[in-house]
Amino acid sequence: MTANTPVLDTLADITAASVKHNSLAPRELMLTRIAALIAMDAPPASYLVNAGAAVDSGVTADDLQGVMIAVAPVVGAARVVSAGGKILRALGIAITVAEAEIADDSDAR
Repeated sequence: MTANTPVLDTLADITAASVKHNSLAPRELMLTRIAALIAMDAPPASYLVNAGAAVDSGVTADDLQGVMIAVAPVVGAARVVSAGGKILRALGIAITVAEAEIADDSDAR
């Protein structure tokens, strides 16, 4: 059965197009996206959607801190503090989902 996820599918298509049509290396692309998410005061789900690609491209916790420091003079301290909390919430969501998947796999055996 195929999931009916038109919104997620559209977001995936938009993301794929932006990757295909730019000249940035994957790591720089993800750092730029993170900076944009901070500037927009994006919700935790937006960070979560980009987390896998960020990790896959080599973005580290030190890189996240560097981006937050770099954008702070432009977007302000409140936005950066907000982003830090939202990134932590996204990480918590990812951990919860991973733990649930592990539990489901254990129950299936």
